Amino acid sequence: MMSTTTAPKRRRRDGAATREKILAEALRLFAHKGYDATSIKDISAAVGVADAALYRHFPSKDDIAQAVFARHYRALADEIEAIAGAHKSFAPILDDLIALLCRLYDEQPDVFTFILINQHNHLRHIGFSGNPVEAVSSIMRQACERGDIAIKEPDIAAAIALGAAIQPAIFHLYGRLAGTLEDHRPALSASIRRALGICEPQT
Repeated sequence: MMSTTTAPKRRRRDGAATREKILAEALRLFAHKGYDATSIKDISAAVGVADAALYRHFPSKDDIAQAVFARHYRALADEIEAIAGAHKSFAPILDDLIALLCRLYDEQPDVFTFILINQHNHLRHIGFSGNPVEAVSSIMRQACERGDIAIKEPDIAAAIALGAAIQPAIFHLYGRLAGTLEDHRPALSASIRRALGICEPQT
């Protein structure tokens, strides 16, 4: 006979596993089909549970999307902030930032697609804390203050750097670029450095 202490623990473990599977399958579907084209039935079928079981974890599809988005968006912000804290000069920060975005696209394309390409429906739920765009803008703000880049508007500099990485990723999704995004990192890096006003060769 199962003890009364073991059963609740097992239920909690099973519930946590189901929640994680919901988030994983929802991410995959949102990235491949888009948020609007993905239904609760799509998610529950992918997870292998009834709709009612899914609703025990999340009240709505929007709640699922917000949870997926917030988790990965904040994780990316943490990685960017760690890069910023690891270097005292701008050039290696930029190099590591470009490498991070290429690696994210190549290794976790669903995450990249959902949080950086299909992001607009969910940004309203994210403040300045845990925000990759704000983290990049902070890096650019410091670069402007130190005179490391020619552009003097941090948000414009951040838009240029992020746009120069995201647009090639979109081209790759459409089959216009071969190989991995990492294969194109030297060209991406050179283009971003020129656009920001960093023209010296990489070391």
